[in-house]
Amino acid sequence: MAQPLVKKDDDYDDEEEYSPFLGIEKGTVLQEARVFNDPQLDTRKCSQVITKLLYLLNQGETFTKVEATEVFFSVTKLFQSRDIELRRMVYLMIKELSPSSDDVIIVTSSLMKDMNSKNDMYRANAIRVLCRITDGTLLTQIERYLKQAIVDKNPVVASAALVSGIHLLQTNPEIVKRWSNEVQEAVQSRAPLVQFHALGLLHQIRQNDRLAVNKLVSSLTRGTARSPLAQCLLVRYASQVASESAANSQTGDRPLYDFLDSCLRHKSEMVILEAARAIAELNGVTSREVAPAITVLQLFLNSPKPVLRFAAIRTLNKVAMSHPMAVTNCNIDMESLISDQNRSIATLAITTLLKTGNESSVDRLMKQITNFMSDIADEFKIVVVDAIRSLCLKFPLKYRSLMNFLCNILREEGGFEYKKVIVDSIVILIRDIPEAKENGLLHLCEFIEDCEFTYLSTQILHFLGIEGPKASDPSKYIRYIYNRVHLENATVRACAVSTLAKFAVMVDSLKPRIYVLLRRCLFDSDDEVRDRATLYLKTLGADGSVVKNEKDVQEIVFGSLDLPLGNLETSLKNYEPSEEPFDIDSVSKEIRCQPLAEKKGSGKKSKGLGAPPVTLASSFDAYERMLGSVVEFAGFGKLFKSSASIELTEAETEYAVNVVKHIFDGHVVFQYNCTNTIPEQLLENVNVIVDASEAEEFAEVVSKPLRSLPYNTPGQTFVAFEKPNGVAAVGKFSNMLKFIVKEIDPSTGEAEEDGVEDEYQLEDIEVVAADYMLKAAVPNFRNAWESMGEDGERVDEYGLGPRGSLAEAVRAVIDLLGMQPCEGTDVVPSNMRSHTCLLSGIFIGNVKVLARLSFGLDASREVAMKLIVRSDDEAVSDLIHEIISSG
Repeated sequence: MAQPLVKKDDDYDDEEEYSPFLGIEKGTVLQEARVFNDPQLDTRKCSQVITKLLYLLNQGETFTKVEATEVFFSVTKLFQSRDIELRRMVYLMIKELSPSSDDVIIVTSSLMKDMNSKNDMYRANAIRVLCRITDGTLLTQIERYLKQAIVDKNPVVASAALVSGIHLLQTNPEIVKRWSNEVQEAVQSRAPLVQFHALGLLHQIRQNDRLAVNKLVSSLTRGTARSPLAQCLLVRYASQVASESAANSQTGDRPLYDFLDSCLRHKSEMVILEAARAIAELNGVTSREVAPAITVLQLFLNSPKPVLRFAAIRTLNKVAMSHPMAVTNCNIDMESLISDQNRSIATLAITTLLKTGNESSVDRLMKQITNFMSDIADEFKIVVVDAIRSLCLKFPLKYRSLMNFLCNILREEGGFEYKKVIVDSIVILIRDIPEAKENGLLHLCEFIEDCEFTYLSTQILHFLGIEGPKASDPSKYIRYIYNRVHLENATVRACAVSTLAKFAVMVDSLKPRIYVLLRRCLFDSDDEVRDRATLYLKTLGADGSVVKNEKDVQEIVFGSLDLPLGNLETSLKNYEPSEEPFDIDSVSKEIRCQPLAEKKGSGKKSKGLGAPPVTLASSFDAYERMLGSVVEFAGFGKLFKSSASIELTEAETEYAVNVVKHIFDGHVVFQYNCTNTIPEQLLENVNVIVDASEAEEFAEVVSKPLRSLPYNTPGQTFVAFEKPNGVAAVGKFSNMLKFIVKEIDPSTGEAEEDGVEDEYQLEDIEVVAADYMLKAAVPNFRNAWESMGEDGERVDEYGLGPRGSLAEAVRAVIDLLGMQPCEGTDVVPSNMRSHTCLLSGIFIGNVKVLARLSFGLDASREVAMKLIVRSDDEAVSDLIHEIISSG
C-alpha cells in the first residue's frame, strides 16, 4: 500500500521538501486501479488513483504494454460516470497513455459522443484528446466537427480546436491547411484566447509562403487584433517581415516600422514591451529608429511592477551592446535600480551602466557597485566582473580604480569560478595595459598568500615567473613566492620552485639569493619538489659545475618539452634501471593519436590564466616538428596546413584508423593514426596501400610503414604524394590497411614467431579545394577589403538550388571554401530570407583572399548567391569562383 498522505504540521517543520506523493510505487497504484471496475464507482477514490497514475507517468515511470492496456481499458469504463471532475481526469489519462491504434477504437465512439455533447467542457476536452490519439484516417471522419468547433461561439471549444490544429499541423499538414477559411474567421473573434490561437495557427499554415505572410500581417496591422496576446504575436510577425524586407530606397523608411512604433502607445504593457524589443532587434536598426523604444523603456524603469522593470532593463542591456550612446539618457534611472530588491534587475542595471558610462562616470559607478557586490550571488558577480574588464579595456586611463576594485573583491569570500574570472580579468589587464603590470602583480602576490584554490595558486605562480622578472624591481616578488614553499601543498610548492628558477635565469643579481632558497628545497618531504630543485640547481650551475649556454638554460626552464608526454611516459615505464642512464633522445617524437575509446570532448575555452587548450596553432607546430624529423619528408619544404583527423573506420571495430592530411606546396602527406583494439594480437609491418586512380594529378613518392602495433598503443604510418607545385589539385583515394598478425600467448605475453598476412578495408579519402585554404581572421574586414583594392576582384552570381534554410546554404558554402567567417556573419537569424556573409583566408602560396557572399531565399526555397572575391592574385580569385561553380 502507498503511504498515507500526511498533513504538514508542526511535526514536519524541519523537512526541506514535502510531497503528497511520497512513497508511491507503481505496483501499488496498479492494484488500486482495480477500483475502476467496481459496480458502484467511488468518484473521489477514482480521481485520486488517476492522479497517482498521472504522477508516475510524468516522473518518467514506464508501463509495459500489458500494464498500459489494462489501465486503459479500466479507465474507459469510467465514461459511465456523470461526474464532471472525474470525466476531466479520464480525458487527461487517455491523452497521457497515448493508446495504440487498435485500442483507440474502444474510446473513439465515447469521445465523438462527448464532442457533440451539450456540455461545452466535455466538447473541448474530447476534441483535445481525439486530436492527440487519432490518426489520419479517423481525422478525415471528424474534420467536419473540428471545422465547426473552430467557429463555435464558446471560446473554450474554439480554442481547443485551434490548439489541436496547431499540433496536427506537424503530422497532418494537408488536412489542417483546408481549414484556412474557418481559422481566418476565428481571427476576427472577440475572445482574446481564440484570436491568439487562431493567429498562431494561420501564420503556421502560411509560413512557407512569404507573400501570404506579408498579406496577413498587412491586413491585421490595420487594427483588427483586439487581444493583447494576439497583438504581441502580430508584433513578432511584423518584426520578421520588416527584417526580411529591404528599406525604401527613396525615403529610407523601413516597412511596418510605423506599425511597430504605434504599438509603443498601446494600452497593454505586454504589447508595448514586445514592440520595444522588436524595434531594438531589427537588423541594422539606427539610433533614430530605436529612440522611441528607449523612451518607452525608460518609463518602465520606474514602474512599481518588478516584471516590467526587469523586461525594460534587459531590453536596454541588449540595445547598449550596439547603440550605447542612445541609452545614456537612461543612466540616471538605471543608477536608481542598482539598489533594487530584485538582484537580477540590479545586475542588469550595473552591466548596462558599465556599457553606456563615460570615462568621467567610472569612479562614481565603482563606489555604487562596491556596496552592491556583497548582496548578490556569485553567478551575478561573474557577469559584473566581465563588464568591468571590458570597461577597463575601453578606458585604459581608468585602470587604477578598476584594478583596485577587482583586487578588493578578490579578497572577499567567493567560489572558484568567481575567483577565477577575477584573476583572469586582472591577467588580461596586465597583458593589455603595461601601466597596470606592477600594481596587478603585487595584488596577485597578496592573493596567493591566502588562496584556498590550488589551481589558481599554480597559475598565478606560473604567470609571475613570466612577467615578474621583467618588472622594475623583481626582488620584491621573491618573498611571496618562497612563502609558498613553506605554507602550501606539494603541487603549489613544486610550482613555486619552478618560478624561483625562472627569476634566477632572467635576473643575474638575484641568482645567489635564489640558490640559497633552492638548496633549502632539497630537504622537502615531496619527491617532485626535491627533484625540481635538484634539476634547476644543476642546470643553473649553483654547484660549481659547467653551465650550459644561456639559450639552453632558458629552453630547459622556460621551454616546453619537445616530446609527446604519452611517448615519454611509455619509454620511462619500459626503462629498466642499469648503469646506462635513461636517454631522452631515444623517445619517439611522433605524435600518437589518442585511442578512440578514450577520446573526450574538448573543454571550454580558457580566457585568462587557465591552461591553454590544444589549439589549431599548437597542433600545427607539433605536426610541423614531427614531419620535419622524418628524413623522407625533409625536402618537401614548409608545411602549409594540417587538417583535422578524419575517421576511416567505424566505432568499436577491431582496428581504429583516422587520417590527417598535411598539405605542402608540391606534396600531400597522409598520416594514418592506427590503434589495435584486440588484446590477443600484435600487428607488424603495418602500412596502408593507397589507390590514387581517381586522383590523376597525384603520384605516390613515399610510403613509411609502422614496424609494430601492440594492443592499445597508437602508432602512425605515412604515405606521401607529389602534385603540381602550388596547384589546388583534388582527387579521391581508396585505402587498404595491410599488416602481419601475430597471436599473443596469454601465459607469457609474448608474440608467436610466425604471423599471418591480413588486410582491412578503410574508408576513402578526398582531397578537396578547402584543404588548400587556411582559415585566417581579419580584425577589421571593411578596412582589409578596401585596402586590397579592386584589381584582383571577381564577381559572379550562382543558383544553389533548393535548401532547407538559408543557414544550411551558408554553412555549405563555408565548408566548400574552407575560409574563416568574419564578424559573426556565419550565424543566420531564424526565418531570414536574405543574408550577407564575410569570409577571409590564405590560399596555398600565402595568397590573402577575402570574399563577400550575399544570399537570398525565395518562396520555393531556392537559394541564389552573389559572390565577390578579392585577392592578391587574380588567378586565385578566378579559382574561388571555379570551386563554387564545380561544387
